[in-house]
Amino acid sequence: MKRLIQLFEKEDWKYYVGNSLQHDFYHSWHYHSMELAAEPLLFVYEEGENYLALPLIKREIPGEEYSDLTSVYGYTGPISNQKFCTLSTLFLENFRLSFLEYLKEEKIVSVFSRLHPFFDQSLPISKLGGIHANGKTVAIDLTLSIQDQRKKYHSRLRSNISQLRRKGYIVRESDSIADIDIFAQLYMEHMKRISPSGSHLFPRSYFRDLYYSDELNCKLLLVYLGDQAVSAAYVVCSNEIIQAHLLGTLTAYLPDSPAKLLTDEISVIGRKMGARYFHLGSGLNFKEDALFEWKAAFSDLILDFNSWRYIANPEVYHVLVQKLEINKAADLDFFPLYRYNSS
Repeated sequence: MKRLIQLFEKEDWKYYVGNSLQHDFYHSWHYHSMELAAEPLLFVYEEGENYLALPLIKREIPGEEYSDLTSVYGYTGPISNQKFCTLSTLFLENFRLSFLEYLKEEKIVSVFSRLHPFFDQSLPISKLGGIHANGKTVAIDLTLSIQDQRKKYHSRLRSNISQLRRKGYIVRESDSIADIDIFAQLYMEHMKRISPSGSHLFPRSYFRDLYYSDELNCKLLLVYLGDQAVSAAYVVCSNEIIQAHLLGTLTAYLPDSPAKLLTDEISVIGRKMGARYFHLGSGLNFKEDALFEWKAAFSDLILDFNSWRYIANPEVYHVLVQKLEINKAADLDFFPLYRYNSS
């Protein structure tokens, strides 16, 4: 039986996520409730006590009678109250047929979801196809002693962190709502620098809601030099994985790279929060670029990162792509391609 859970069905959403064996805060009702641009939903297929659930965002395609599905920013993908490998072949086939039925009923053209590097989510969706290798992500193994962890740092990184401490940089945990506003200002300056279009900016209420959510094990950490907050991060711990969900550094302090000290301190705090891994993530647009190399200097634990790029209606998909008149020779890693904006 399939079921579509909407945002107003908060307790039901929390039930399916909370009872799954593996999930991240990106799956949570609260995180999806902060999605303002489109319609979040939780697709659930269940038989008896077993279920598969998939959080998605439904978007209308401008000027068309069709819609598509995407995922929130972060790592989501399917979840279940059972190990995927223990679900029967019949259950998985029924899930596939039920999901295809939903796509047809709602005139869905394509589905995109970022899959979680720590969860093997390929089995439930493999027969639908569309699993795409996006690249690599970096993680720090917190089951190692802190001494062994730091031995894996590149020698120059260890030296940089020591220099930051000698210069007087310190990391402290937030203890007031004023710190949230400080972070908001710092993060906005950071994002305007790296994303001039403003497409990744958030209202101030976003930061407060994130911090005070009862669904998220969240901390706000700030790096200070004297009385000035120069770098900061929102860290969230879920299912023994800690992540710096939002991180920013003031432009004037980038040459010192205080985020290196912050990252090291998060690995210490992560242990206290019950984390076994600190997921640093990937490079910009999941490329093995300078940002990826910055992260890889902390750890040699490299994970494969996949996305799910499923074309539900190939005929309509190709018609929509043709309307853009995209150069066929262009090597564009973008999905769905009909939403590509060259500007």
